[in-house]
Amino acid sequence: MNAHFPHASRLIYGCMGLGGGWNNSPVTKDDISQARSIIDTVLDLDINVFDHADIYTFGKAETAFGEALKEAPELKDNMIIQSKCAIRFEDDLGPKRYDFSANHIHNSVEGILSRLGIEQLDVLLLHRPDPLMELEEVAGTLQLLQQQGKIKHVGVSNMHGHQINYLQSALSTPIVANQLEMSLGFRDWLEDGITTNNAANRNIGYAPGTLEYCMMNNVQLQAWGSLAQGKYTGATAETISDKATTDLVAQLAAEYQTTPEAIVLAWLMRHPTKIAPVLGSTNVERIKASQKAMGVHLTREHWYKLFEVARGQEMP
Repeated sequence: MNAHFPHASRLIYGCMGLGGGWNNSPVTKDDISQARSIIDTVLDLDINVFDHADIYTFGKAETAFGEALKEAPELKDNMIIQSKCAIRFEDDLGPKRYDFSANHIHNSVEGILSRLGIEQLDVLLLHRPDPLMELEEVAGTLQLLQQQGKIKHVGVSNMHGHQINYLQSALSTPIVANQLEMSLGFRDWLEDGITTNNAANRNIGYAPGTLEYCMMNNVQLQAWGSLAQGKYTGATAETISDKATTDLVAQLAAEYQTTPEAIVLAWLMRHPTKIAPVLGSTNVERIKASQKAMGVHLTREHWYKLFEVARGQEMP
């Protein structure tokens, strides 16, 4: 991403909704057909980065995607494919947990490649930080996977700057991406920066310096939950602030002659970190509405107005 993938689209398609749901039912022809239809739509919209994880719909998202690629293997040439590993659900061995052990990472990558039907992942992201991480073990495993040609690049997800810096200290390959929850509805990543030396900062759990670390070290910030679960683009407003934000989003959509989804995403993309939003919808029309964000550049005043209304109070 960025310099590592100069031809990558700014928008990323998140494949979490593929595969027929979070259940033990097998992947069906309809699931494969849906995956193919979405792949075609997304590529036609000039979105060429696809985001997976080994746990999405219990592996079925990757399976459906892989089966769709078998029908048209030439599509792979136009894609950048990333996947994530390290979250393990409760099983006979223990509770839900994170696992950066060499054995688990290696086995996860083998499974990902098999389900997707490809020989190499463009990026492997570690899904959530493992408190039991052994630094040299993880670094050695990732570099071995690179040497074997099974992964091209390394990324992380849900990590703060200090964690990335620590992992990077043992790697000879650059960490190229960090995927975090970031949206107009989830603003802790911004609140930390504007409430320093302010009592409001005490309630923010966001680790300071993460945005700056990523910008200084060419780590692309990818935003999951980028549409705030539809909070401002069709979902029922739960608070006065949500309703006011929904109304403002609609007003700006009319002013910029675009869609509400485009306004919500353009707000994210206006930030100088060059955030890459991940689109998780399986609704083709919603995907198309979101893609229109590429044509929107909010004014500074409109950006701040959205920020103010969403947070429910003026800047400190």
